[in-house]
Amino acid sequence: MPDVTYSRIIMWQEISKIGKKLVDHGLVESHFGNISVRIGNKMLITRSGSALDEITENSVVEVELEGTSGLDMIASSEAIVHRAIYKDTSALAIIHAHCQFAVTLSLLADSDSIVPVDSEGQYFLHEVPIVKGGIGTPELAKNTARALAEHKGAIIYSHGTFATGKILEEAYVVTTQIEHSCAIKYRYDMAMK
Repeated sequence: MPDVTYSRIIMWQEISKIGKKLVDHGLVESHFGNISVRIGNKMLITRSGSALDEITENSVVEVELEGTSGLDMIASSEAIVHRAIYKDTSALAIIHAHCQFAVTLSLLADSDSIVPVDSEGQYFLHEVPIVKGGIGTPELAKNTARALAEHKGAIIYSHGTFATGKILEEAYVVTTQIEHSCAIKYRYDMAMK
């Protein structure tokens, strides 16, 4: 089908563009994090160990949303989390980044969410849930999908952020907003001590 092939080409190029922005803006180190987009009953997701600032067509793999396949062995270890999010939310794009301030605040938090202190964070995010579960586990998949059914972004305890959108740019904006709000909150909390 030409339309599907064209969509896949456009999507891996969009994944590449967003991956480079994530690295360039310090939201993730090159080989950490992953990106996916939903196309029908499949998703395109970055391969395990891919350098997000050097994504090519071969850095992205197409896997089914239902069940698993042999390609899961080379897909991101977080493919299980992406699948759960797509199944339980209206997301069409997902970014998982290892944002430093978000990770730091998840370690310091004394509750199960981060409430931004900056006006933009309060307006756009309201609060950001902190989710627990081992990397690439069914527990993490279930907990993250549940959190993202009501929020555009979540912080995985000690691990990073997941952000969703209808397009990758929207998920990118959510990722940047979470990290921006966490950076401000971290500095504010340190200044208040």
